Amino acid sequence: MWLLVSHLVMVSFASCLAEFTWHRRYGHGVSEEDKGFGPIFEEQPINTIYPEESLEGKVSLNCRARASPFPVYKWRMNNGDVDLTSDRYSMVGGNLVINNPDKQKDAGIYYCLASNNYGMVRSTEATLSFGYLDPFPPEERPEVRVKEGKGMVLLCDPPYHFPDDLSYRWLLNEFPVFITMDKRRFVSQTNGNLYIANVEASDKGNYSCFVSSPSITKSVFSKFIPLIPIPERTTKPYPADIVVQFKDIYALMGQNVTLECFALGNPVPDIRWRKVLEPMPSTAEISTSGAVLKIFNIQLEDEGLYECEAENIRGKDKHQARIYVQAFPEWVEHINDTEVDIGSDLYWPCVATGKPIPTIRWLKNGYAYHKGELRLYDVTFENAGMYQCIAENTYGAIYANAELKILALAPTFEMNPMKKKILAAKGGRVIIECKPKAAPKPKFSWSKGTEWLVNSSRILIWEDGSLEINNITRNDGGIYTCFAENNRGKANSTGTLVITDPTRIILAPINADITVGENATMQCAASFDPALDLTFIWSFNGYVIDFTKENIHYQRNFMLDANGELLIRNAQLRHAGRYTCTAQTIVDNSSASADLVVRGPPGPPGGLRIEDVRATSVGLTWSRGSDNHSPISKYTIQTKTILSDDWKDAKTDPPIIEGNMEAARAVDLIPWMEYEFRVVATNTLGIGEPSIPSNRIKTDGAAPNVAPSDVGGGGGSNRELTITWAPLSREYHYGNNFGYIVAFKPFDGDEWKKVTVTNPDTGRYVHKDETMSPSTAFQVKVKAFNNKGDGPYSLIAVIYSAQDAPNEAPTDVGVKVLSSSEISVHWKHVVEKIVESYQIRYWAAHDKEAAAHRVQVTSQEYSARLENLLPDTQYFVEVGACNSAGCGPPSEVIETFTRKAPPSQPPRIISSVRSGSRYIITWDHVVALSNESSVTGYKVLYRPDGQHEGKLYSTHKHSIELPIPRDGEYVVEVRAHSDGGDGVVSQVKISGVSTLSSSLLGLLLPALAILVHLEF
Repeated sequence: MWLLVSHLVMVSFASCLAEFTWHRRYGHGVSEEDKGFGPIFEEQPINTIYPEESLEGKVSLNCRARASPFPVYKWRMNNGDVDLTSDRYSMVGGNLVINNPDKQKDAGIYYCLASNNYGMVRSTEATLSFGYLDPFPPEERPEVRVKEGKGMVLLCDPPYHFPDDLSYRWLLNEFPVFITMDKRRFVSQTNGNLYIANVEASDKGNYSCFVSSPSITKSVFSKFIPLIPIPERTTKPYPADIVVQFKDIYALMGQNVTLECFALGNPVPDIRWRKVLEPMPSTAEISTSGAVLKIFNIQLEDEGLYECEAENIRGKDKHQARIYVQAFPEWVEHINDTEVDIGSDLYWPCVATGKPIPTIRWLKNGYAYHKGELRLYDVTFENAGMYQCIAENTYGAIYANAELKILALAPTFEMNPMKKKILAAKGGRVIIECKPKAAPKPKFSWSKGTEWLVNSSRILIWEDGSLEINNITRNDGGIYTCFAENNRGKANSTGTLVITDPTRIILAPINADITVGENATMQCAASFDPALDLTFIWSFNGYVIDFTKENIHYQRNFMLDANGELLIRNAQLRHAGRYTCTAQTIVDNSSASADLVVRGPPGPPGGLRIEDVRATSVGLTWSRGSDNHSPISKYTIQTKTILSDDWKDAKTDPPIIEGNMEAARAVDLIPWMEYEFRVVATNTLGIGEPSIPSNRIKTDGAAPNVAPSDVGGGGGSNRELTITWAPLSREYHYGNNFGYIVAFKPFDGDEWKKVTVTNPDTGRYVHKDETMSPSTAFQVKVKAFNNKGDGPYSLIAVIYSAQDAPNEAPTDVGVKVLSSSEISVHWKHVVEKIVESYQIRYWAAHDKEAAAHRVQVTSQEYSARLENLLPDTQYFVEVGACNSAGCGPPSEVIETFTRKAPPSQPPRIISSVRSGSRYIITWDHVVALSNESSVTGYKVLYRPDGQHEGKLYSTHKHSIELPIPRDGEYVVEVRAHSDGGDGVVSQVKISGVSTLSSSLLGLLLPALAILVHLEF
């Protein structure tokens, strides 16, 4: 007993000694009271471009660090110190300001150093560059002549510049009229060139390349290039030719990547993009009429071969190039501020990923220290300081900064004393923690009461000081003390171990077997120490059940104490598995498990593969999925085409696929059609979930077997035979190079004339023959063809060639002027019977005849009204007879003038006075302007408020009397009338007898009161 007390006294004295040394620093080591820390960057310099033409006259590189005590800053450029005593440099906080920057002196790589008495750190490196964009050369650019229908490229040839990120546009004739990019015209943002797929007459003009540098906010434009299209009587089609091609590129993960592809051709080619053998990235976006593919936030999986295909009716062209996705360094594990015991070893992991793989180097207090993995052995105060781990590859570097502090402390339990009361269950196991603060690591010993404890079969003192006791008995209860000692002092801490009754499962759950939709009950009851609280925890396949989220299917029975019964409602297949009941107190727990079998429809088949693809059938194989405890009775194959989003049951061979089969053929498929397939299993409990769909495949091609429908035609222009049909939908093409063969012959003829129509989407062919008689009967038929052969002809239809256009002009054409904006035209019918309509052409004298307006009326009409004309304007009018072949010769041109415009000034209403049973409305006279028609009178519309129709009055006076309405409000509209039409409206509202407002009475009553007062 005396020896133990003496030991405790010595430990107490050592603790006091440790407390004395607690507050002092050991060189670069620290005590518990040390609150200082080394520099931590909050702002670091970034790459900066300074415009050479900038008027600002200075540039700043930022650097700011947090530290205690405050840090001191200095700067280095190209590994040499920046002379801060020079007038050209100044410091604002940690920021470096360069006055009057000079490209020869100041361009280079900069970094900042921040230090205090804990060490020094170095910022990331930043490059200071000087941006410029030279003007275009002053020489004139030669004109470019191109035949209409041919492709053309105008070269931009941008001037010298830095940086490279330019944007390009093209001016047409003058600033700021810019070319609008469309399917036919494209401006490359790679080289600035303007590409036109095929030149049209409307492209004539002067073009200038407009270049902008967003980095320095400057723009320049070239001398204008005259483009002169050379007219062609007929423009010849030519195949697609890709002239804007993207190259193999290396892209950084996370960047946006742009690929350009544009083709010349006539007609304008369609452009399609794909990723070869792989799906396109989900972030891909096609713009600029298909010429630009943008991939946003590109990832490593987006690497691959990309293809652009341009196609028109004359041919196609393809281009491929590869995108290699690289990655900037990124931390997998980096260093953090660390405290280690003096004399211990340290492995400081610093791991980064990237593409290519980054290399690792270290700085200590701003200077090169180590490369690769860092391990420190038997550390001393000299190892303390500011460390930086740098991971770098071709694309850049990332920095991780941390402070290493060396600890030297006597043991103390002040921050983490032993628990005063520890509970443990009889027969169980307990671990009593002992975690004092100490450096270096102390040695540990334990006592129970006055008895020293040593390792045995039941008792184990861990390396970290914790005490483990197994197979606990009642005798293990008592007071336990942990002693800790190192070369700087001693300390101890005490707690009491209390023994409780163990927790035991006394009613365990049992296995259950149910069908989908049924309920199941899992029983569970336990015995436990009455001084403790008991909780039941249920888990499913190792995961704790959340009864709040899963309350639809899982419920607990709280009716009985010490009972944790689980009710599973409306069980689904996903609820099958192992259920574990855990009875738990704060001291111990006990568990028991049971399995639940849920029978239901089969799971999805797996491993679906496509084999032996033919024109109308496909072989499929699959592997059995789970039968969910009920044998599979049959399988169903389902298909979906590229033309539909719906899955349909396929016809199969054999017609019924037994449940023990794992292969079958889908038959009666459409040739040359893209299909997806899936398989569904069925058992006595229902239809299961479908398999994962197969990859999309295309069946082999075959000759068409469907004839076009709705064959007919007729009409058209002189000497034409127009043949029409309903184009076959895509699913009936059955192969490549799909088109139509059109056959026709005179009704009584013997020989069929055949022509080929290669456009699969057209349903019309026009045959021209100058020797063809009008309204001649023809027999016509149409069939489809593809690269596999011809299909059947349609039924023969009888149509008629175009009739001749009328050759007689209408006579007795006359014009009646109605107003400033309307005239009426009348004529006498022509004698010919082939007239189907009449066309009136009219144009203003100041317009060209080619810009004439047209009005079409039926052949039964003798007149037409022309509206929306300009006032006081000379017009020319002519009339012609028309039919499906066109219009005949026009009548003589009739000249007419519209009247002057109606008065623009509205009548100003002077008064609206009630007189007996009538209202008297008075207004000012309207005087027409010199360019307006004279006023001939006034129109007054009297209508209920909210309605558009009412009673219309005409008068030459400046007033009108109107009956008072019985109820409601009425609107009176007054407008001037002239030969040119009606003028602008003025209006006033009046009230009915029964709706004389209370507000009006409110105005009258004070006036009456004044009159009464004056009377007296």
